[in-house]
Amino acid sequence: MMPQIPSLIVISGPTCVGKTDVAIALAEPVGGEIISADAMQVYKYMDIGTAKPTEQQRVRVRHHLIDVVNPDETFSAAIFARMADGVIEDLHQEGHPVFVVGGTGLYIKALTQGLFPAQEQGGGIRKGLKKEAETLGLEVLHKRLQEVDPAAAARIHPNDTYRIIRALEVHQVTGQPISHLQRAHGFQDVRYRILKIGLTLDREILYDRINRRVDQMLASGLLEEVRWLLDHGYSSTLKSMQSIGYRHMVSYLEQSIAWAETVRLFKRDTRRYAKRQLTWLRPDPEILWVQPTQTDVMCQKIDAFLTGGV
Repeated sequence: MMPQIPSLIVISGPTCVGKTDVAIALAEPVGGEIISADAMQVYKYMDIGTAKPTEQQRVRVRHHLIDVVNPDETFSAAIFARMADGVIEDLHQEGHPVFVVGGTGLYIKALTQGLFPAQEQGGGIRKGLKKEAETLGLEVLHKRLQEVDPAAAARIHPNDTYRIIRALEVHQVTGQPISHLQRAHGFQDVRYRILKIGLTLDREILYDRINRRVDQMLASGLLEEVRWLLDHGYSSTLKSMQSIGYRHMVSYLEQSIAWAETVRLFKRDTRRYAKRQLTWLRPDPEILWVQPTQTDVMCQKIDAFLTGGV
């Protein structure tokens, strides 16, 4: 008997950990379909630098929310959640298991928990707080958070740049502590049954995979892809073009940054991004952390979950 509310299998983890391959291996045998929770794969024409699933992979398992907007169109966590909700409803009615796969933690949170009103505001405030973090230091911002929202400050690690800035931003936008808003928001109805799986690797192995993927992207023509985007009128100042890899190619093309330095920064910034992704995901106690090779463990969990177990 089909559960009354849709069931979601969320597979997350840092970039290059192997989410796509694992998700396809898990979804294919059960007739599942994949919703991409990747903030960059939504953009058309940006294929190499976003590591989109190949055509062969998409033939094996159908993917959703890839190539849905142009690089100069607005997209956000709230838009993602609305679009994903519609896909989930359709797949639920058709009886297909739904796999939500990606490393954009905010998109996954928006889908599974929703966003309270302040979540989509305050871009200018956020930039100012980031500047303060760079010039004054994160410790100053964390102390400020202790003054305006002691509950959030106690929960957020002093080195967690993203969450400290987010909490201060919400306070400035709404005049209320983020802890109060989250507590009120938490009483919403449960919309989905959710199984969360996080993929993890030893840091040295992950960093080596990151370095090799960068080399592969460059060999596959990332520089040419970025040159094509610029030639077709997509400005280097667009949010999409400021992402990792794309901004590095732009710096090489427009600012004459040396190629060796371009590659070094590309690899370094990708490693830092992976670290930020883990910082976002690690505090979630509902995530089952496994190695990408532990498919038997994941299959058992998924089978139990889909048949109504835990």
